[in-house]
Amino acid sequence: MELNETVELMLSEDRKERLKAEYWQTKLRLEKLNAYISKLGAGEEAEVDDSVDVLQAQSSAMHDYLYFLEIRMKMYGFINAD
Repeated sequence: MELNETVELMLSEDRKERLKAEYWQTKLRLEKLNAYISKLGAGEEAEVDDSVDVLQAQSSAMHDYLYFLEIRMKMYGFINAD
């Protein structure tokens, strides 16, 4: 899924549809952030003066948030429980 594919879900009046959008948006953004952190760790140039420590802290917070979104998604049966 791509971010632009979540717009319709995010604009829904149905809170469960908005939950799906929030989950996918957070998951996609976290994946992109982690890929960027990996590039910085590999010595690639940063586009701006990014602090890896701050980005890693952000990633950790997003990971924790995604964990709780996943619990809710499983409760509604939107994703498989492991």
